[in-house]
Amino acid sequence: MLRMSTTPLTVGFDLDMTLIDSRPGIRGVYLALAAETGIPIDADLAVTRLGPPLEVELANWFPAERISEVADRYRSMYVEHAITTTPAMPGAREAIAAVHARGGRAIVVTAKHQPNAERHVNHLGLGPDVVIGSLWAEAKGAALREHAAGVYVGDHVGDVRGAATAGALSVAVATGPCSAEELRREGADVVLPDLTGFPAWLDAHLATVGQTRA
Repeated sequence: MLRMSTTPLTVGFDLDMTLIDSRPGIRGVYLALAAETGIPIDADLAVTRLGPPLEVELANWFPAERISEVADRYRSMYVEHAITTTPAMPGAREAIAAVHARGGRAIVVTAKHQPNAERHVNHLGLGPDVVIGSLWAEAKGAALREHAAGVYVGDHVGDVRGAATAGALSVAVATGPCSAEELRREGADVVLPDLTGFPAWLDAHLATVGQTRA
């Protein structure tokens, strides 16, 4: 006979370009940082490659010995320039609500500085159960394993690798810098155009895996 699985549902979500459209706010921070430091930064270019840690992008504009100092300044400026100018991505609230409605936990695992990540989810009222910051690509796997996440949703090939490291199902959304084809090539199990289709996908997924043969 068939019986329902007792494995708790935990779904992890990336933040930038998965749950939030952080491009306008980050662009504003880079412009302010350029004005303050006198170092030209192509903010429009920088926001096309969001995902990796801040220090990776800063290395394109500042010498290595200044990156730590500039990163600290960026993060302090971020609060003023980025939190209130950053909208939720289409379907973000509904995706988290769908996890909760099905008795699950929703966690955010992001490369973003954790205090700023928490400010975003609180400002937008996204309502995840846990926010974990400062983790990128494979390093996300440890947090996903710790919280027993069976699914991880992200927009970057680094998110696909993080899911694989945790042994979680990789659900990719083509809303960030990586195309749907790039995400598939990296090994994403599922690729959605955006989060608006996530609740329906989750229902179908749970119908498939929610029962195990006795």
